[in-house]
Parts: sequence; structure tokens; C-alpha cells
Amino acid sequence: MSRYSITLYLLVITLSVFSQAKIPICHVSTPNRLKQIKSPSPKPTLKSHAGMKRIPAGIFSMGSHDTQGRADEYPLHQVRIKAFWMDETEVTNAAFAAFVKSTGYITTAEKTIDWTELSKQVPKGTPKPADSLLAPSSLVFVPTTGPVDLSDYSQWWAFKRGADWRHPTSPGSTIHGLENHPVVHVSWDDAAAYARWAGKRLPTEAEWEWASRGGLKNKIYPWGDVSVNSAPYKANSFQGHFPYEDQALDGYKTTTAPVKSFPANGYGLYDTAGNVWEWCADWYRADYYKKSPSLNPRGPSTSDDPDEPGVAKRVMRGGSFLCNDGYCSSYRCSARMKSSPDSGLQHTGFRCVMD
Repeated sequence: MSRYSITLYLLVITLSVFSQAKIPICHVSTPNRLKQIKSPSPKPTLKSHAGMKRIPAGIFSMGSHDTQGRADEYPLHQVRIKAFWMDETEVTNAAFAAFVKSTGYITTAEKTIDWTELSKQVPKGTPKPADSLLAPSSLVFVPTTGPVDLSDYSQWWAFKRGADWRHPTSPGSTIHGLENHPVVHVSWDDAAAYARWAGKRLPTEAEWEWASRGGLKNKIYPWGDVSVNSAPYKANSFQGHFPYEDQALDGYKTTTAPVKSFPANGYGLYDTAGNVWEWCADWYRADYYKKSPSLNPRGPSTSDDPDEPGVAKRVMRGGSFLCNDGYCSSYRCSARMKSSPDSGLQHTGFRCVMD
């Protein structure tokens, strides 16, 4: 393997097994970078329901009700959910900054990549790259100049050193003026740490889908069955031709929108479609719906992703500003996504729940 190939492999190919993808999955994994910098263990704050909505108990058919569903969205199955509280918006930069200020927490994207861990994921004998290539970094979306093979995510993701929640698009970028936008470049580990500090937890996948439907029965989107591309626009998504032409008809061109920019669903929740992907508590298994319990399912005990065997994944929901009907349509209520818990990208965030 040439030096160029090794570098490309480390910076892009290890992020996801591109050649194995059979369908668009909208997300990629970043290399493990564990235990390089130990973040403080946040102590829970006083519990508060401020900024949360009460989600009622109920029964619903979980899974895809339309022809756009992918294999892991079937079979449809009845699920009973108990009542809970949920953040009405995705966690914002301002809220996450308060958490970091209070705890001194260091996010995954701010940590040096652990070569000892990464070396287990690349071909045996691959030489250690320069320390500069293992520096803190994260994945940033870069539009292509024209149509590309949609199974090759490396063409629109750039692994940028210094990109993190404070610097969402590049080391020189800032969140000044974006305080009310959802925080991004957060891993599952980061989201779980914030939730513990806030006296909350991450939602289960079933809770998330039930809440996102907003009381509607068997509908495609949180607002019903009207196309996401129909005005007035109901979510921050990618209008046009992915990944090179975002027409920004919704007012936001390949970027997050401030929370509450679009109408809430029937339960008073904002952005359960589009804007940023949201981490859930569950491990991901492609076949989980075939054996999911019907009462308050908490997800499988282990992860299994046929697209990337051997890499444990957590579930993500809701789609993002990069979702497009010509690519993934993941702003649908039933759409599932998965990523390794130490991954963080420019379109990944979260919200919390409380019992």
C-alpha cells in the first residue's frame, strides 16, 4: 500500500467501509480515539422539566408505513410506551457550553486519536501515521462540484483537524451568533455525559419514534404525509441535488437552523425531522425489529451492523440538514441510522428525556 493510500485509508476509508454500502446510510464513523484525555465525570444537576414537554403513554405501530423504508425499518410491530418528558428542542450550543463551563468536559472530537485503538481497525502492518494526522479532528461536509457516486461518502466528507463543537465548519469557524443552533460534532459518549449532568438520559429508539410522531397515526413525517419539499417548509433539509446543489428553499444552505425555526409537532417538539441527527440510547442491530419486546423496548444488549461487522453502533434518529429524497429521506419518523459511539460529525446532535 502506498503512502498516499495509507493516508487516505486512515483519514477516510477507516471512517466507513464504503465499498460495503448497498444503500445510502447518511452517516459515517470516525476512528476511535479513546482514553487519550480523560474527561471529568459530570455530576448531575438538579432535575428540572424546564424546556421539556410531557409525552403521553400510548401504543403505536413502530417502523415504516411507506415504500421508502429500508430493510431495518421492518417488520412493523406494536409497541407500548409509558409517559415521559422530552426536550422540546435539540440541545443547543448555549446549553452545551454551560455544561462544559460547569464540568470542564472535553469532547471526543477534541481528543487526540488513539493509534493503539485505531491500529486494530486497519490492515495488519499499516504503519503509524504522522502525529499531525492523529490530532484532534472531526468530519465536515464539503459539497461536491457535480454528481457523484452516492455510495462513496468520502467524496463529500472532509476529515478536518480542529473541527469540533466550538468550530463546526473549520478550525477558524466559531459558534458566535449560533448559540441557539443545535450543538454538533458530539459523539454518543458526549451526549450521554451531558444527559447525566442534566439529570436526564438519552431517549430509547422507541420513545424517540413515538414522540416524533406527535400523536399522528401511521404517518410518514411528524406533520403527516405532505412531502418535505412542499412549501411552507416544515424541516431543515437539503433541497435540490445531493451532494452538490442545495437550493436552500427552506432558508438554510447546508447548515443547521436555529431551534424552533420550523413548526412543532403535535406534542410540541421541534426539529424531530431534519436539522441534525439525534443520538438514542439503544445499541443498533439491523434485525432488532424481528424480536423487539412490545413493552417499553430498551434496545438490544449488543450491536450488529452487517454493513460494518465488528464495529459496535448506537442508533440515531431524525435525519439532518443533509437529508434529501434523492439520497436517504431520513427525515421520515421511522428512518433509522447508526454510528459508533465515539463518532461526531457536523450534522450530529441530540436531545434528552426524563422519566
